[in-house]
Amino acid sequence: MTVHEVKLWRCKICGDPYIGNNPPDQCPFCGAHKNFIVEAKDFSETWDVKLNEKDLANAKHALEVEISNAQFYFCASKKTDDDEGKQLFKALGKVEAEHAAVWKKILKLDKIEIPEYNKCFPSNRDNLEESHMREERAIKFYRQAAQESESPRMKQIFGALVQVETDHLKLSEERLK
Repeated sequence: MTVHEVKLWRCKICGDPYIGNNPPDQCPFCGAHKNFIVEAKDFSETWDVKLNEKDLANAKHALEVEISNAQFYFCASKKTDDDEGKQLFKALGKVEAEHAAVWKKILKLDKIEIPEYNKCFPSNRDNLEESHMREERAIKFYRQAAQESESPRMKQIFGALVQVETDHLKLSEERLK
């Protein structure tokens, strides 16, 4: 019998801990790729990021994007006419809410709220098309924000979110075929 050493891992993007024998391929909370997951004892990232005017504006916009996307996905998870779609949108809503929590930490806000939202569709295909559009906009914004930033930490977060949102885009692309 092989004994596996259970470790505590931590995501460099959202900061959330994960217990397991190995780091997950993606953070189970924010979706960041494996290269952003380290043993918790090696985690030293800070949320105390000095934001210049452009980074502050981009962080505020990112928070709005993530709250809006979480609202949409939670709505779609309840209204869509496809069982698998309900699960997909619920999972995406949780990830987008976690992204909003990242921006909450960066912006040093006490709390954020994700209000109820009813602007989604009963049709799974319509929700997938809306998802696709939202993810394309987020990717474009995060790429631009990463290029504009002078902060290594902000570049890291924006870059990681480009990867995660690209993963989300692929999910809708596969289902829209």
